[in-house]
Amino acid sequence: MAEPKELQIGDHVSAPRFGYLKHDFAGTIEKIYENSVMVFIDEHHEEDGIVVNEYNKRAVVSKKVAKPSKKKTA
Repeated sequence: MAEPKELQIGDHVSAPRFGYLKHDFAGTIEKIYENSVMVFIDEHHEEDGIVVNEYNKRAVVSKKVAKPSKKKTA
C-alpha cells in the first residue's frame, strides 16, 4: 500500500465539521504541527459564516482527517 502524500503548506484540504460548525469545510494549509495542520478556511457553507468569522477563518485540524482536495473555482 502506498504511503499517503505528506501535507505541505499551501495544499488545499477538506475537513469534517467540528465544534460549532454544522457543515464540512475546506481551506489552505498555513502551518504544520506534529499531528495537525492550521487551515485558512476559504470554502464553507453559508450557514457557518458567522462561526467561521468567530474562528478568524482558521481551524486546527488533525492530519488524520485532513483530506487533500481541489480548490473550487468561482
